[in-house]
Amino acid sequence: MHNELHIVIGLGATGLSCVRFLKKQQIPLVVMDTRDAPPNLAAFKETYPEIPVFTGTWPQATLNSAKALVVSPGVAVSHSAIQTAKAHGVEVIGDIELFARVNKTPVIAITGANGKSTVTTLVGEMAKQAGKKVAVIGNIGTPVLDIFDNDFFELDLIVMELSSFQLETTYQLKPLAATVLNITPDHLDRYADFSEYVQAKHRIYHQTQHAIINSQDPLSNSSIIPDSASKWYFGLTSPNQGEFGIRQKQGKMWLCFADEWLVPTQDLKIVGAHNVANALSALALGHAAGLEMSAMLQALKQFEGLAHRCQLVAHKHGVQWINDSKGTNVGACTAAIEGIGQQLSGKIVLLLGGDGKGADFSTLIPLVKQYCRGIIVMGKDAAIILKSLDNIVNAALAQTMEQAVLLANRWAKSGDVVLLSPACSSLDQYQHFAHRGDVYMDCVQQVLGHHAPE
Repeated sequence: MHNELHIVIGLGATGLSCVRFLKKQQIPLVVMDTRDAPPNLAAFKETYPEIPVFTGTWPQATLNSAKALVVSPGVAVSHSAIQTAKAHGVEVIGDIELFARVNKTPVIAITGANGKSTVTTLVGEMAKQAGKKVAVIGNIGTPVLDIFDNDFFELDLIVMELSSFQLETTYQLKPLAATVLNITPDHLDRYADFSEYVQAKHRIYHQTQHAIINSQDPLSNSSIIPDSASKWYFGLTSPNQGEFGIRQKQGKMWLCFADEWLVPTQDLKIVGAHNVANALSALALGHAAGLEMSAMLQALKQFEGLAHRCQLVAHKHGVQWINDSKGTNVGACTAAIEGIGQQLSGKIVLLLGGDGKGADFSTLIPLVKQYCRGIIVMGKDAAIILKSLDNIVNAALAQTMEQAVLLANRWAKSGDVVLLSPACSSLDQYQHFAHRGDVYMDCVQQVLGHHAPE
């Protein structure tokens, strides 16, 4: 029996979903966590007194004797204990692989550096509008294995957001349609180099039937795409046959599919050029998966975007306050500055900072120069960011979010946007990006007075 042993590594939401799933299948389990006292530990021991738990240091002999290690995305598979077990022939998989081995429902799989939560949610809305029973799961919040707790077997479609960490340990996922929306450097603290990160993302295409490719990002394409797969393209360019893009007519920008005019951009509720690209990729994914165009366009026109992703918080004295706390890397921050800056009469007051995870902030220089009135920097890597963007525009250091918002309120003029798009992880000061976004929104309401939205 012992060679059936699965070791779940990581006691977060994903790890707990793996435990529930394996327990149901009556597979023998052990749980391990790198932290000495993981937050869920007491509750876990109460619910599963019979499952052995090792925290802090792990017994290597136990790892080496397992059939499989089920590693949570938050734990690097490069961990020496995991690599040693792998050398002993132990399988290293994740929750997506456990899911893929038993799943029978068609899957639309979405990854990318930026926009993946927006696109995943939007495709889910399109499927609902088309009358499909759909589940939206994965890196977006609901662990994939939790689907087996619900009325899973009645689903027509699963829309799944996947991170590079999840894809690293996934082998048997066979998506109906898959995309890498875009790739910019991120998580370089977890990968040997950029190409290793790119390869992890490309794994999503491994066994897909339809590949959806960003025509403006060569890294979105991959030699791993099967010859049997059909390819669909999207981009902010004039589309050819089989492509989604944009064209101009009578002073209006339209989303188009080949020579079909679909919807003018002014009919969308989501802001910024990057969100037009997100809309095009969602249409391409849905089209490849057989969703009706009219239903998809109906959903697209109603879609208001996601919290903490270029979310309008307040509009007062001609200044828009936007919360893009989900801009946790330089690529996401770039997309927000560009997407908003292009459509703006005034300038952007940019709030930046947190844990930069070793990123290069100098790539922001041209955009900051072009679109920003000033930058306000906070958090762990504030000094590094200030050094990278020194003397480009007016710059200041804030100790707290409230201080940053007060300062931004002084700097901003009518026609401007105050944009929180930190280009950094939030974990140096906050529980997660949503917590950071909530604190920002609270500070904005306090500084502007409680009835801030006009």
